[in-house]
Amino acid sequence: MNKNLIVVVGPTAIGKTSLSIALAKHFNCEIVSADSRQFYKEMSIGTAAPSPDELKQAKHHFIQHISIKNEYSVGDFEKDALDKLNELFKNNNYAILIGGSGLYIDAVTKGLDLFPEIDIKIRQELQKEYKSKGIENLQQQLKVLDPLYYEKVDLNNTHRVMRALEVCIGSGEPYSSFLTKPRKKRPFNIIKIGITAERQTIYDRINQRVALMVEAGLLDEVKSLYPYKSLNALNTVGYKEIFKYLDEEWDLDFALSEIKKNTRRFAKRQLTWFKKDLEISWYDYKEDIESIIMHIKKSSL
Repeated sequence: MNKNLIVVVGPTAIGKTSLSIALAKHFNCEIVSADSRQFYKEMSIGTAAPSPDELKQAKHHFIQHISIKNEYSVGDFEKDALDKLNELFKNNNYAILIGGSGLYIDAVTKGLDLFPEIDIKIRQELQKEYKSKGIENLQQQLKVLDPLYYEKVDLNNTHRVMRALEVCIGSGEPYSSFLTKPRKKRPFNIIKIGITAERQTIYDRINQRVALMVEAGLLDEVKSLYPYKSLNALNTVGYKEIFKYLDEEWDLDFALSEIKKNTRRFAKRQLTWFKKDLEISWYDYKEDIESIIMHIKKSSL
C-alpha cells in the first residue's frame, strides 16, 4: 500500500482551504472536498466555497457539483468520493480530503454505519408531525427513544433528528446502537491533520468571515434562493437567519449576529467531533507548513 490520503480537518474559518492548496502544490496532487455545505452550485458566498483563484491553484472535486434541488446523501458522497480517490491514486501516491463535516470525513475514512431499511411511511408521518408541531416535539421524542444520541446530535438539524427518529421507530432500537460498528478497511494509508487555534481567535476569524460574506453579496445570494427556502440544503447557518430577515421576523443586525453566534456553535461542535478522533495530529493555524509536510512524509507508506 503506497497510496496516502491526507485528511485536513478543523473548525470553520480556520484556514483549511489555504493549507490544503499549499499541500496539494507540494505533493502535486488533487483535493477532494468533504464539506457538505459547499456541494451546492447555488450556494457559494454563504458557504465560503473556495474562490475562483483558489480553484485555479489546485484541482478540486465536489465543489458546487450538484443543485440544491437534488437529493444527495452522505452515502452518495461516500461512494462518489471513493470512486474519485480510486481514480486519482492511479496516477499519484497522494490525494487530499478536506472538510469540516465530520460525518462526511468519517464516511470516506471509516465507512458509514449500516442501518436497517425503514418504511417510508414512518418518515412521512414524522414530516407531518414536524409541520404541525415543530422541531421541539421531535426533539422530545428523540430524548425518550435515544437519550445517548440526543446528547450529541445537533438538535436544530431537522434532517438528522428526523433520521434518528425514523430508525428508532422503525427498528425498535436506539439510533445510537447502530453507530458502534467496526470501521471499514480502506485500500490507502490515512494521515489526518487537524488545524485549530485559541477559542477567541476562532471566534474573531468567524466574525471576520461573516463580514466578508456580507461585503461579497450574501444578502443577494440568499434573496435569489428565497423561493427554495424549504429545501433541506438551505436549512443551514448563513441562510436560515437571512430568511428570517427577509420574512421581516428579524432586523438585519440581529440576523447577522445570529449567523455569528450559530457559526460559533457550529465550530464548537466540529471541534468536539474531531477531538474524539485520536488519529488526528493537531497543529496551530499559524504552524510552519514545513513541519506539517515533514509529519506527512514520515507517516506516508
